[in-house]
Amino acid sequence: MKLTARGDISKYLKRTILENNLLFPGVLTALFSMGLWQVGAWYSLELLGFNLLFNVGNSLSHSSWDSRIAVIAIDDATLKQYGQFPLSRDRYTQLLTTLEPSPPAVIGFDILFIEPTIHDPALAEAMAINGNIVLAIAPGWQNQTLRPVPILDRVTTTGHIVKNADLDGVTRQFSLYINQVPSLSIQLLTAYNNSQQQTFTADTTNSSKSLISLPPPKSGITTQSVWINWINSTQGNQGIPTYSFVDVVQKKVDITKLKNKIVLVGLTATGTHDPLKTPFEQTPPTSGVYLHAAIIDNLLNQRLLQRLPKQFELILLFCIGISSSLMLVPWRFHTRIFLLGLQPIIWFSLSVLALTNFNFWLPIASPIGTIFLAGLTLQWQEEKEKQQLMNLFARHVSQETAVLIWQHRQEIFQNGQLDAKEMVATVLFADIRSFTAISEEMKPRELLNWLNAYLGAMAECIQSHHGVIDKYIGDAIMAVFGIPFPHTRPEQIQQDAIDAVSAAIAMQEKLILLNQELKQLGQPTIRIGIGIHTGLVVAGSIGGSERLNYSVLGDAVNIAARLEQLNKNTKNHNPHNILISETTFHLIKHHFHTEKVKQLQLRGKQEMTMIYSILKKRENV
Repeated sequence: MKLTARGDISKYLKRTILENNLLFPGVLTALFSMGLWQVGAWYSLELLGFNLLFNVGNSLSHSSWDSRIAVIAIDDATLKQYGQFPLSRDRYTQLLTTLEPSPPAVIGFDILFIEPTIHDPALAEAMAINGNIVLAIAPGWQNQTLRPVPILDRVTTTGHIVKNADLDGVTRQFSLYINQVPSLSIQLLTAYNNSQQQTFTADTTNSSKSLISLPPPKSGITTQSVWINWINSTQGNQGIPTYSFVDVVQKKVDITKLKNKIVLVGLTATGTHDPLKTPFEQTPPTSGVYLHAAIIDNLLNQRLLQRLPKQFELILLFCIGISSSLMLVPWRFHTRIFLLGLQPIIWFSLSVLALTNFNFWLPIASPIGTIFLAGLTLQWQEEKEKQQLMNLFARHVSQETAVLIWQHRQEIFQNGQLDAKEMVATVLFADIRSFTAISEEMKPRELLNWLNAYLGAMAECIQSHHGVIDKYIGDAIMAVFGIPFPHTRPEQIQQDAIDAVSAAIAMQEKLILLNQELKQLGQPTIRIGIGIHTGLVVAGSIGGSERLNYSVLGDAVNIAARLEQLNKNTKNHNPHNILISETTFHLIKHHFHTEKVKQLQLRGKQEMTMIYSILKKRENV
């Protein structure tokens, strides 16, 4: 049985080796996913995965805002009392005066004081009395920095309030330093450390323990950014303590709650120009002052979000592509669907665990996408291989047998070849009588069409009885029943012999119909002889690397060919021109009527062998 055209078989077998080693689909998937990562194709999906991860993680986490942080909010109630924003500077002086009896450790204003007013001297004096005030700065036009008015700038420290929103508007990163200029949060924590040192000067051990470890600026780096851990960073009563500016000024709030705290003052009123979009579903967005609160909370508790270096993410995708394929390859389609649904759930669960317990952000979209790509690649590869294998075999076997070969392909393909196997099979030979004389009387094109019509009709009979056409030898047909899978049980071997004899009878009956058509076309009719023998054969790949045939060898092949030739001299009691060996006779005798023909000594055999002809099929069998 010819598998494929010259040169194609080696490529097919190489692919088979890779697939049997469970590597090719995984490597293909991994490389494709890594390529998508390199060009940023996963980025937008990864942002959505970030949001989903934090929404799930936040619902499971038991951590909370650091109690050392509080927010004084310029909210709707404050604007209703004092008028529109910006507030008059004397309101901030009133706030600082109100806080003097129970001073916070440090106060940060997420507000720009860039225009001079008549109230600035009084405010500067109040800031100087407090001693730990941090004001905001921001980039302006033409590389200018928007700084506080000089009288305020001299008595305070400053930090930038630049936000870095992603394409979807969510702020996931924050620049601790820009051109080594510290942020508002870094300056507040530096002032907080100084405050704690002054408080515990009597006990240096306590002092060192209370200091907050802050990342220093790195030379040569323009923007020194960190990832924000938004777990439990929600506003209002659900998170950080937030007090209305007007309530604090009017002493409706117990100001002792703010003593030694890190206090942030910022705008939170509805419809203001300082919105902050977090990973959580918030409508409207929260206020920018909570961004600085979140950074301070992260730094106080050393829980800034960590993520894999880029090179490790690529390695991760490669490993996931390989491992997903390894997991999916051995299973059938429905099990693969189940595993394709299970693997993303497992990965997402691990990601939530890493986030809530270790402050680690594992990518979501690219690994889960790689898992699905592994499934699609594997299915595509198998469908392609299946189509190739089915195309190779379907011309020689029935559709059902071709499907069976595909399902058990790993049993017959070994080391890139159809592995040689010794088995008991039934071999059928069929040959046209007087073919030479007929061919001399026909034109080549007519002869070829005539012969193909005959071979096609005979192939249908053989394949419909589960036979495999081994080869066409001119006008002769060699078919085998019982390959490519070894049949070891007696009932299987018997069924192969019954199928072979049934196919032979069907061939002769089909030939009657074909001859009627040939007569109508004015073409020569066909007579054939058939020989059948059951015995030991060796089946496997035969040929060189450029051209391989799957065929069978052994005495059983030679005996079947010899029996076919004996039909020429066996006219009596041989209505179907089908001769079988004694071995085949003992397997089919209860299913067909037979007639002894004669004994003869076959080549290589010492004992005489009885030859039988097939008369007809037994009734009710």
